[in-house]
This record gives sequence, structure tokens and C-alpha cells, in this order.
Amino acid sequence: MKIGDVSFWYADIGLPYRRAPLGGDTTADVAIIGAGYTGLWTAYYLKRANPGLNVLIVEKDFAGFGASGRNGGWLTGGFAWTHQRYLQTSSEHSVRAMVEAMNGTVDEVIRVAEAEGIDADIRRTEELMVATNPAQVSRLRAEVAHRRHWGEDQRVFEMGSADLADRITIPGALGAMVVTNVARVQPAKLVRGLAAVVERMGVQIVEGTTVTGYSQGQMSTDRGLVRAPVILRCTEGFTAGLPGHKREWLPLNSAQIATEPLAAEVWDRIGWQGHEIIADFANTYCYCQRTREGRITVGARGVPYRFGSSLDDNGAPDPETIRRLTAILHRHFPAARKAKIDHAWCGVLGVPRDWCATVGLDPATGIGWAGGYVGVGVSTSNLAGRTLADLALGRDTDLVNLPWVNRRVRPWEREPLRWLGVHGMYGLLNAADRREARPGAKASRLAKLGNLLTGRG
Repeated sequence: MKIGDVSFWYADIGLPYRRAPLGGDTTADVAIIGAGYTGLWTAYYLKRANPGLNVLIVEKDFAGFGASGRNGGWLTGGFAWTHQRYLQTSSEHSVRAMVEAMNGTVDEVIRVAEAEGIDADIRRTEELMVATNPAQVSRLRAEVAHRRHWGEDQRVFEMGSADLADRITIPGALGAMVVTNVARVQPAKLVRGLAAVVERMGVQIVEGTTVTGYSQGQMSTDRGLVRAPVILRCTEGFTAGLPGHKREWLPLNSAQIATEPLAAEVWDRIGWQGHEIIADFANTYCYCQRTREGRITVGARGVPYRFGSSLDDNGAPDPETIRRLTAILHRHFPAARKAKIDHAWCGVLGVPRDWCATVGLDPATGIGWAGGYVGVGVSTSNLAGRTLADLALGRDTDLVNLPWVNRRVRPWEREPLRWLGVHGMYGLLNAADRREARPGAKASRLAKLGNLLTGRG
């Protein structure tokens, strides 16, 4: 089994060539920190709007090194937010507009990929969030009602166990929430293709260049000084590594495994011919996909947070996390029990204190940001990039008036409080799942307590 080495997605296609670092002091119209989905999408829409714009992206490692090249490959049109929190400062109409804008990201990403010739194994499909006990069924029905209330009545519905069994065999499945108009992607292919596209448009990407600080009009790096009237921070889960941002977004760890390609007779027993993206309604949540070449990937939180907002070592998860992921694979897909695990990897995602994604720009300083996607960044980053481009260009569009724009929340607590809080939350969520797995058990209050502990609920 290969452990770390960034991700399976790069083992699939090979690690990219390294672009040259910054060659010394320079200037730009717009300087972007981070060459992941957010930074690349922002650059793409900036150049589409103004081809003459001088756009520079500064990347510490290589384009797509972070979550953009490690995620679960879910393009869903879903994102991290709580409707009630936005309603405190916005109208119900604007909240519905945001739901509609996010839903449109799936078609937009696919449109750009097709127009620009990006081959990312994109396959339109549906999302199935499966319930395997009565407590999960109650959450399923509440989630369906919630989403339909906010304008997704044509996109989200409940499926019974018999119809679900016609699609996929998951032991104990009692039903599923179906989300239409989603897609499966190979995330590293998408980010590599997007980087190549923006370079063809004239965007300069420099790699192996560490940003050591930034302020109005300038960005300092270990390779030189960049002067730019607009500086955009697009570092998502790596934001805590920037000076002054240690407590802004917590780097939450998530991990995955990938099996070897499964034999045809194993797929006959599992089903899954529609290549749906699969999750469950456990409090601790897992996410799975069937890959292009017939593997199963399984993702979950594992060890959720490292003390002091520390990051992983080149995507290498610990043995206990690999054991937990393998247990999920065997529980949901017992026909794959004998399959070899070819790869295990992990990475971080950005979590604001209120667990809600944001995008914004201070017109007085020209400094902007986007992120805090809490694990659903494949689609959210596209909307963030479009919005950040409009903000940087000073446009008054529908996107810049959505309720997540320029939203600020308080920072995370100092250590050891945030370590205790996050690990305490996941300890309670795991305990809730064990209780709910008992015959006839109702939804456990431990999950609610866990979520309240860190402001997630």
C-alpha cells in the first residue's frame, strides 16, 4: 500500500512538473496566494473579463498540492453554511439566491471543462446519502425537507430501500436522500487542467515560493517582493500557516483510501452501475466514489485535527485512520472485503468558527479572501472564484451581493481549547453513532452536544 505521496489522484496521473519560483521583485495587477481551485478559478474569470490584466499566482509547493488534488472528487453544488446564520443579516430572498447560485456551479464547471478541453473523468450522476438505521432515517427526512424548503424541491428527494437496492447493495440500507445534477471528477486532473488553461490565458504561476507576509499593496516572499494593488488570499486549509492567521480557519483533517480495481464479479454483487457518489447519514459521515478504472475510494475524518493547527506530512495518514477507513469500506461494501488497499492519503480543509464558507474583499486595502469550505470545495471554489473576480474588478453583480460576501466571524480559541473542542466533538459524534447502531435506538443527543461544542450545529 502506498501511504501519502500527496494522494492517489496523483499516483493515477503522475506528480506534475515543477514550475519556476519567483525570480525576484516584481509587480502585478492582481497577486493571488495559492494555486488551488480557488486561486485558479479566480484567475480564470479575471482573465476572461479582462485579458490584458497582469495576474500572478504564488504557490508554496505546486499547483493543486492541497485539497484541490486530494479531495473526494464530488462536484455537488453543495456548500458549507447554515441558512439561519445568514438570515440574521440577509433576507430569505437572498438566501434562496445563494442556493440557486451554488446549484449552478455543477453546470458551470462542466461547461468550462468542455470548452477548455480539460479531461477530468467528469461523469454526471446523482448523490446517494444512505441511511442504515432509524436515527439516520430521521436525519434523512429532516434534511430532505430542509433542502426542499430552500428551493431544491426539483433536485432532492427521498428514495426507499427497494429502489435503492436496485442501484447499489449496502447492508442494512433503509433508504437514501437523492441529490440530482451532481458529478464525479478526478480532482487532480481538474486542477492540473485548470492550471494549464490559465497559463495559456497569460497568467503567471510561480511555485516553490513561500509567502511570508502581505499588506496593502505588497506581498513578501522568500524569493522577492510582489507589489500589486489587489492581493487575494486563496489558501483554504493552509491559511493557518500564514502570519497572523493561525486562528482564522481551523485546518480539519480528512483522509481517504483507494482499493485496487475490482473484478467484474465483485461489481455484479455491489451494483453501483450509475457511478453515483455515495455518503451515509452517520454523524461522523463518510464519502465514496467509484473511479474511472473501477476502484472504490472511501473518505472520512480519521484523526480530525492536529495540535497547534499543524499540517500532515505530504498526505500521510496514521495507521488508525487507515484501519477506520477500511472498516467503513468492509461495512458498506462487503463484496470488496478481499480487495487490496492500494493507497491511503489525507489532507486539510478550512473550517471557520461558524462552519460557514465566505468570500470577500476590502476595497480600502485591495485585500481579498475566499475559503472555509468545510469539505465541499470542488463546487464552492468555482462560485468563490467568480465572486472574487467580480469583487477585484469592482463590479456590482448579483454574485457580490450574495449573503456570504464580506462575512466575518470570530477566530478559533487558543490552544489547547481548540484541540480539546474538536476532538471532543468527534468523540461525541462517534459515541452517538455507536448508540444509534443499537436495535431500535433513536437519534442520540450526544451528536447535538458535540456539534454545539464547536458551533457546528
